[in-house]
Amino acid sequence: MAASFETDDHDDSPSGGFSSINVTPFVDVMLVLLVIFMITAPMLIKDIIDIKLPKTATSDGQKTELIGIAINKEGQVLLNGTLVDDENLRSQVKDMLAANPNTQGVISADVELPYGKVVRVIDQLKLAGLDKFAVQIEKEEAK
Repeated sequence: MAASFETDDHDDSPSGGFSSINVTPFVDVMLVLLVIFMITAPMLIKDIIDIKLPKTATSDGQKTELIGIAINKEGQVLLNGTLVDDENLRSQVKDMLAANPNTQGVISADVELPYGKVVRVIDQLKLAGLDKFAVQIEKEEAK
């Protein structure tokens, strides 16, 4: 995919100079510079534009914490990567909610897992007080 520009004078003599210019290395260098600029520009803008956010009395100032709940096809439950049983799941989620009431959960379950096991885990999360959760999915590719 090399691009070149041809000149009108086709001088084939050894001292005649170049008859074409390959611009592929130039384009490669320009793309690298563009990527570098795109990465560094937001960092520079943050420092250049000095924005001081206003303070309010009604700001909650709380950050949302995400916890990951994974269920493999054998039905084993992992909380943030650690294998847990139902009792430990409830107690650890209660502790996380006590530390941060804005905790949210993301449930990832194997596609081959029976539906009832996913419902059991959701029930355990609700018993622990976790009402904010989402189920992680993958989008089907168009056929």
